[in-house]
Parts: sequence; structure tokens; C-alpha cells
Amino acid sequence: MTEPVEYDVVVLGGGPAGENIVDRTRAAGLSTALVESELVGGECSYWACIPSKALLRPALARADARRVPGLAGAVSGPLDAEAVFAHRDYWTGDWNDGGQVDWIASTGAHLYRGHGRLYGTRKVAVTSPEGVHHVLSARHAVVVATGTRAVLPDLPGLHGAGAWTSREATSARHVPGRLLIVGGSVVACEMATAWQALGSRVTVLARGSGLLPRMEPFAGELVAEALTAAGADVRTGVAVEAVVRDGPTGPVTVVLEGGELLEGDELLMATGRAPRTEDIGLDTVGLTPGDWIAVDDSCRVGGHDWLYAVGDVNHRALLTHQGKYQARIAGAAIAARAGRGTGAPAPDTARWGPYAATADTEAVPQAVFTDPEAASVGLTLAEAERSGRRVRAVDHDLGKVSGAGLYADGYRGRARMVVDLDREVLLGVTFVGPGAAELLHAATVAVVGEVPVDRLWHAVPAFPTISEIWLRLLEAYRG
Repeated sequence: MTEPVEYDVVVLGGGPAGENIVDRTRAAGLSTALVESELVGGECSYWACIPSKALLRPALARADARRVPGLAGAVSGPLDAEAVFAHRDYWTGDWNDGGQVDWIASTGAHLYRGHGRLYGTRKVAVTSPEGVHHVLSARHAVVVATGTRAVLPDLPGLHGAGAWTSREATSARHVPGRLLIVGGSVVACEMATAWQALGSRVTVLARGSGLLPRMEPFAGELVAEALTAAGADVRTGVAVEAVVRDGPTGPVTVVLEGGELLEGDELLMATGRAPRTEDIGLDTVGLTPGDWIAVDDSCRVGGHDWLYAVGDVNHRALLTHQGKYQARIAGAAIAARAGRGTGAPAPDTARWGPYAATADTEAVPQAVFTDPEAASVGLTLAEAERSGRRVRAVDHDLGKVSGAGLYADGYRGRARMVVDLDREVLLGVTFVGPGAAELLHAATVAVVGEVPVDRLWHAVPAFPTISEIWLRLLEAYRG
């Protein structure tokens, strides 16, 4: 090992959360080192949000166009898969992180490429791809932002079967004739939408009773109906017991509970995520390798006044935008505790004004880019009821809003708001329908801001837009 190189802050992981820590600590004048073992920009930029939406956007645009009078006949043909792949490759920079590296340099931060591990208190050891070793020492903070990896279940035959994870599903360069997807959550639903539109015959195998289990039940129901109408085979309540592959490029067969066999050309396992903490030196600071890292509302790890964890790795909300939000909070807290903040006293409690990530528990927004889109923020009705609050759900057919009918013929969708009856504020909102994701931020503002229902009456939706759903929900609430 070389002699330690000292920085104010050392960041372990260069995805969106890590990048936002760099941005905030450098803006506060703190010297910062960033350690990244793969591509700067992380999972979201190269294997998740960005490439998945690039694959999905043509599918959703074609679906919308087919519902517009005068246009439907002009978009009856198949998608140009090569053009879709080229569009995706453009947005991933062809999996080259040169632009992100240049941005890191422009902030004045120092990038270390290689595998980083905690090396005791306030230290990180880095081994470069060439085998060069460095030790980085942090005056004020080390931030873990290593994200998550796909989890593969322990199924007979799965190892060596060449199964796709989300990475292969978003970066593949050929359209499989038959694609088997195991899972029923966001990755499974979005990739089923994308690859069915690109020409695959998709089969979705979900162990649970429905798709999108973390949303209101009607969201998964509407998405399943649309996938089925598009030609996919959607099965819920099924379990895969084994996988068989005939050679590295031959057909793949899944064995279902009960013995039924299903054959495909590729198999996508969309079966969850695990923290990338198994080999980052957690044991050197008294934490358990492979575990999620628990943090307070400033994203600081309990018992370690110098250690923070932001993004998926802390398990508060496994979403890119929430990781970036946490990074902004943690960056401000680190700067304040280092005496580089706004002049306010350094935060030394979990909940302290702008240094508390309070939107990570009951006000998390999520958009699923299926056809129809599903978007939600806050609590579902079931979650709100389990919390012990006195609540009421108000539903409305989104297709009966005039703006929706003008948006597309045969528009199908649904909206729900969950109201805290004692405080008369919204606890959660869900929209499902074409273009519904664009309604989400208004709902997020209402939930996070705890805007009273009586005041929401004065937020007038423009006519004729789909946003008129707000008026209909409020009318239904008042009866």
C-alpha cells in the first residue's frame, strides 16, 4: 500500500447518488475523491433507467399513436429494432463513460478507478485494474454509494444457463423469438412491454397473485390486461422449480411447479436486488458484509459519525431519484458538519431541517413505463390502513375525463387518492393510464406538502387535459 492520500470526503461508488455527493461536497469547497469499479454513471445510466426508457419510448409512442384517429393506420407496422437499439446506444454513450469522467474532472474531484474497500475508520483502500494500490483517508466523511445487484434464486440448472438479468435485458442487441420472464415487479413488467413490442413472444411468470405488487392492485391488473391484449402470456401465482438449457445458445426450458415445461430462446430473471456490500470492507468498521446499511435521516450510519450511505445500498427507497435526493441531503449535512454549510449549526440529530431525508418513507414517487403507464406516490390504501390511520380511498375512471378521451380513443385508466380523514390531507395517489407518469409530480407536491384537501380545490386543472382527474377525485371525495 502507498501512503494515505488525504481528502475531506471519499465517495465509494460513482452512480447517480455518488455523483450527487461529489457535486454537493465540491460546491461546499470540500476536497473529494470518487472511487468507481465499473462505469462512472452507474447502473441507472448504462443498465437500468436510461436504456430501459430508451427501449420503451418507441413502444409507448406507437401504442399511443395507434389510439389516435387519423394516425392509427400509419403506424401499423413493426418497430425498427435496429433503430431502437441505436437510440438506446446513443443514450448510454455506447457504454463509454467519457462524458461522466469529464464532468467529474470539471468539479475538481479526483477519480480513482478500481475496487474500493473500507480500510478501517475514515480510510478506503483502492485496487486499480492494473493492480496498483492506494489508500485514501477522509478528514470528514466516507460515503458508501455502491448500489445493488440483481439477485438470482437458487434454482436447479439456473447457474450456467446464461439467464438474463436486468443488465442483459437492457443491453441486448438481438430480439429473441421467445422470451421467458420470471418475476412480476417493475423490471419484469417494463421489459415485457419493451420486448413484446420489439417482436418477442413474451411469457411472464409471477409468483405473486398479481403484477406490480408494491402498487395498488388495479395497477398490476391493468398492466396485465394490456400485456395480454398485446400478445403476451401473463401467468400469476406460479413458481419456477428448475431451468434446463440445451447448450450455451440453445433453447431454455423452465420447469413449473407441477411439472409443466415452458420453452423460450432467452430467460430473464427479474427476481429482486441485493446490496453491493459483500466485499467493500464493512467488517473493518464493525458492520456485516452483504447487508443493507441502516442510516438516519441525514444518511449517516449509526455509531460512525464519519460514515454515510446513500442510494439503494441503504434500502430506504430503491429508486434513482430517491438516491439523488438522499445525496443532496447527505452532502448538505456533511458540509454543515464540516463547517462549510450555510452558517447554521451543524446537524447532530436525525431530523434537522434541510439535512433530513424525510421523503423516503411515505412520499416516494415511482413511474412504471408500461402501456398503460403506472405512477404512484405515497401510501397505498392497504399501507395506510396498516399504519392505523383513519383513511378513505377515492377512485375515478381516468378514461371518463374529457382530456383523456381527447388524448386517445378507448383510453383506459384509473386513479385513486388516499385521504387521511383526520387531517384531510393526501397520503397517497395512484394513476394508471397512457401518459399517466406526467401526472405524478403534481401528486408528489400534494403529498409531500401535505396540502389540505380544501386548498387543493383552488389548484384549478386546465381544460381539456388529463389533469382534470384532480377535479373529479375531489368532487367524489366531497360527494
